[in-house]
Amino acid sequence: MNSRQILLSGLFLWIFAVLGTGFVALTEDTTRNKIAENERRVLLRNLYQLLPAEELDNDMAADTLEVPASTLLGSEQPSTVYRARLSGEPVAAIFNSIAPNGYSGKIHLLVGVYVDGSLAGVRAVKHQETPGLGDGIEVRKSDWILDFNGKSLDNPGHSKWAVKRDGGVFDQLTGATITPRAIVQAVEKTLLYYDQNATVVFN
Repeated sequence: MNSRQILLSGLFLWIFAVLGTGFVALTEDTTRNKIAENERRVLLRNLYQLLPAEELDNDMAADTLEVPASTLLGSEQPSTVYRARLSGEPVAAIFNSIAPNGYSGKIHLLVGVYVDGSLAGVRAVKHQETPGLGDGIEVRKSDWILDFNGKSLDNPGHSKWAVKRDGGVFDQLTGATITPRAIVQAVEKTLLYYDQNATVVFN
């Protein structure tokens, strides 16, 4: 192979490398945007499952507050709080909370808390719990998580914020105790966070 052929081969390899890299970058950018948009749609759907549209008139996804990392929220990084208002008055705050001790790892939650400290609701938005057992925390799989609606720190009271096996009022899931136990603890801690920071949340 003479030098001219070597140069041509090198040039073709370089062109293919540039084109391949560009294609991968374009695909990654397009996929990233699509994933981000899908995540936003899921977020909005979950937010408005917790708070019916008639209870607020602001854009919760835009009315947010970044709060510092907190052990009560299970977060090691700042997290976002979504705020609901009606005619300018605070209605509820929805927290990104994490139950760090699920059976298969962290369980990411949205926890909605009304101004009076009662729960608007809870949703599990990301987890790796066992299909057919721990995934009963998903509202599409069972209504277990709806039992949090209306609860507060005083209802049922600290000693009863536990699964029934531990002397509390919350049901276990069939064949699974660790998962609901982790969520019950995380939700109570979120209520404690709100109790301690309500004035900051709605500043």
